This record gives sequence, structure tokens and C-alpha cells, in this order.
Amino acid sequence: MKKGRILSGMRPTGKLHLGHLIGALDNWVKLQDEYECFYEVAIWHALTDHLDTKNFQEDIYDMVRDWLAAGLDPKKSVMFIQSDVPEHAELHLLLSMLTPVPWLERCTTFKEKIKDMHIGKGDVSYGLLGYPVLQAADILIYKANVVPVGEDQLPHLELTREIARRFNYYYGRVGLHDRVGLHDNIFPEPRALLTSTAKLLGLDGRTKMSKSYDNYISLGDSAKEIQSKVQTMFTDPKRIKLKDSGHPESCNVYSYHKVFSSNEICPTLMGDCRQARIGCTECKKNLAKYIEKFLAPFQERQRKWKKDSIKVILDEGARKARAVAQATMEEVRKAMKIKKGDDL
Repeated sequence: MKKGRILSGMRPTGKLHLGHLIGALDNWVKLQDEYECFYEVAIWHALTDHLDTKNFQEDIYDMVRDWLAAGLDPKKSVMFIQSDVPEHAELHLLLSMLTPVPWLERCTTFKEKIKDMHIGKGDVSYGLLGYPVLQAADILIYKANVVPVGEDQLPHLELTREIARRFNYYYGRVGLHDRVGLHDNIFPEPRALLTSTAKLLGLDGRTKMSKSYDNYISLGDSAKEIQSKVQTMFTDPKRIKLKDSGHPESCNVYSYHKVFSSNEICPTLMGDCRQARIGCTECKKNLAKYIEKFLAPFQERQRKWKKDSIKVILDEGARKARAVAQATMEEVRKAMKIKKGDDL
């Protein structure tokens, strides 16, 4: 018996990196045995700040290949491209009629996005402002009652819950139960499933690994690329000379060792660093070898997945996802008294 239904997704905006694998995919793989899982390629979300679409198709296949290499199973999870289920767009449109603009403008992630993109409010597109409404439509159209998120994503999920409550108020029984002819509430209020996974800082020490900052190690990087990138990593800022004592607890390289090195090595490494028995360059070389070893079986699985097989999985996933989405939209139209032409 499954615990509930989950919707999550990623944007096809380039190669996936170690942060995606450690921070999300490993958790997705575990969840598919406990929940009914829908995982979408969020192509419309990508358009909110990536208007260059020339690499979209390649990025889609590369991303889903990485999902499969990580362990997502098409027999357990529904994987699909968002644009192959047009009901997402219809529900997004209807929910946008109910969502006040101040709800969107106060969203923390919206403010951060403007800052990261270095644009003023006058240059913000409708799509970027309405990103959380589209996200809400993605979740609600499958009546997902659980969403795996990190703490930084909680404001977005709470907005989804507010939109669901508002829809249910106007078109369901919440608050209007004494009115005649109203339907049962269509949308559940999804709860957060906080992920307790290791979080990787960017190679440059930023709070996250990101393609936008070019501070990441791709899941498909070669041994030479990994070695080169690891050598650029920030180390202990207090350790100036080789003979200086290190402070591994404040070193980004050591934080990676805790994820990719064995439990037996880390205590020894910590002591060697504190006693200046190992230098930062050698420490980085060792880390690169551990990351290479960690990624080797993953990259072997990557090579097994070909485009034709991935297309079959995505087509079948879209068929399954659309069946659920169409059923939800029939309920939505009925509740809103919106009829198709042949139903008039």
C-alpha cells in the first residue's frame, strides 16, 4: 500500500551535477518504493529564465538518462515531459485567475531570482512572476498530497497550499458548505516531505552547486575534468602555509570528503589536516579520486540508456500522466461550471 502520491521535477537547462544526485535523485529513488511518484521534465519552467531553446531536446534526454542511471524505474515511477500534458497549462491559466499578484511578489524565491538575473521589476516577464502558479498546477493536477522539498522551497509549497485552499473555497465545500450544488473539495493541500540529504556547497563555497555559477561537477565529467575542477575548490581560509594547522570543519574540501570518502578515512584526514601532515593540494587530489570512484558505476549505467529507449519511457509516462490530468480537469471544469462545447 503506497503512502500517497508525489509530484516533483527538474528543469532541462543543462547537464545535471553532483548536487542534483546527492540532493534530489538519491531521495527520489528511495521514495518510488513508498509512494506513487510522478517526475516531470519541467520544460515550461525552464522557459521562465532560459529563452534559448536550441539545446532543449538534448538536455531533456541527458537529464532523463541521468534519472534512470540514478535508479529511477519506469515500472515504479511515471516520468514525462511537462509539455506533453497540456492540461498543466489549462489548470495554470485557471489558477492564475484566482491568485492575487501580491502573493507572487512577496515570494522569496521570486526576489532572489530577480537579483540573480540582475534585472529590474520592469523587465520581469509574466511567466517568471507566475512561476509558482504553474508549479501549483503541476502539483495539484495530480492531487499530490506529498512534495519532497528542502527548507528553502517551503515558501513555494505554502503558496501551492494557499492556492488549493482558495480554489476549494470558491468551488468546493470549504467555507461555502451551506450553498447548494457545490462539489466536494477537488484539491488536497499537499504537505512537505523535508529531505534529509547531504547538501553540497558549490566548488567556490557558495551555498549551492549551480550551473548558473559554473561551480559544479557534472555527472558525466571525465576523470581529467573532475581533477581540474576539484583543484579550483576553496579551502581553509586560515591555512596560508603548508606547515600551518588546518581547520577541516571550515573547509569545503573536507565537507566533500565527508560525502564521498569512506567513514574510516575522514577521521584520519581530519587529524592529518589539523597537524599539517597533509597539504591542500594533496587533499584535493585524493578527493578527486574518491569522486571518480563514486561516479564510475553511475557513468557505466549512463552509457546503457539510449535515446530510443528513453523516448519510449517518456511517451508511456506522458500517456499515464495525461490520463490522471484529464480526469482532474474534468472535475475542475464541472466545479467551475465550465463546459466543453459538446457538453452544452
